[in-house]
Amino acid sequence: MIQVEVWSDIVCPWCYIGKRRLERALANFKGDEVSVEWRSFQLDPSTPTGDSRTVGESLAARKGMSLSQVKGMFAQVTAIAAEEGLAYDFDRARTANTLDAHRLLHFAKAHGRQGEVKERLMHAYFTEGADVGDHTVLASLAASAGLDEVAAKQALADGSYADEVQADIAQAREYGISGVPFFVFNQRLGVSGAQPLEVFQQALAQSSLTLLKAPAADAGSGACTDDSCAI
Repeated sequence: MIQVEVWSDIVCPWCYIGKRRLERALANFKGDEVSVEWRSFQLDPSTPTGDSRTVGESLAARKGMSLSQVKGMFAQVTAIAAEEGLAYDFDRARTANTLDAHRLLHFAKAHGRQGEVKERLMHAYFTEGADVGDHTVLASLAASAGLDEVAAKQALADGSYADEVQADIAQAREYGISGVPFFVFNQRLGVSGAQPLEVFQQALAQSSLTLLKAPAADAGSGACTDDSCAI
């Protein structure tokens, strides 16, 4: 059994691209059975809840840029995402604090549907313009991924799984992870960023190799290091 742990954030464009590339590698992998676990990482924990602006409007305000400049930045990552079959719509994507979405992912893990909820959250954010910081929206997305909507909403309301989210973030810090996505194979081999398909194929084949310390991700390797990302 090969264990793959992936640190990522729901609002990270490179994380969704990296997810697709890992999935492509897994689809053609002929070796041992592989389990994938999605770990929590927040690019900007200070993001306010209830911010109705699009991610473009928010980024333009923070960086002192025009909206047209921001859209130009989005164009590159949107084109790369399209090569992986992903339809990013940054005109619709809304600013959100992702803490509760990460709590929902731990709820989903406890009920055997983490992978399905991870996919649903990222698609909802990047393609549908869903507010992934809103409890009602999150519970509805959980239901569409096969979970009980009432139970999901209750878990969000009562603060469940906050400790698990913080434990993931602490583990990332221990590994030296400063950007996402970051992939750890069998707690030994680290892959930083949304690397090409071949890198994931090699990592799966060499998953028994020891990595003394996981290297920190950098913005040049297809990774996000803060809420503005490498776009």
